[in-house]
Amino acid sequence: MIRLISVLAILFVCAPMGPAWAEGLLIIANPSVTFAPPLTLREIEAIYLLRITNWPDGSHIVPVNREASSEIRARFTEEALKQDNASLAAYWNEMHFQGKMPPVVQESEPAMLAFVRRVPGAIGYISASTAADGVKVLSHVP
Repeated sequence: MIRLISVLAILFVCAPMGPAWAEGLLIIANPSVTFAPPLTLREIEAIYLLRITNWPDGSHIVPVNREASSEIRARFTEEALKQDNASLAAYWNEMHFQGKMPPVVQESEPAMLAFVRRVPGAIGYISASTAADGVKVLSHVP
């Protein structure tokens, strides 16, 4: 019995506990966005890779990312964009020569929420456990 408890304790301590990996992501937008949820993963990918640049009403889409070193960005890049950081960096290097700039970066979830809440057409992502106050939730990425 003691051995079982010890093994369980070791597994618990060693288990990955990154919040973004455990709970999923919410895709959020400025309340002015008239798109009816949910966005599909394909649509999210197209927005973040600048293949779609306008909402259905014609307004400009402003995609927002977290900083490259954040766990939540790694999750978003893998799950929604189906890429890793290296391939995404290569994509943006290529796009730079076409005159396209990567999404704006925000350094924290409060900064992401504030930016998306304040900027018309903005779209971003937060962990599912974060309250999405003052923004529109367009999708949930498990």
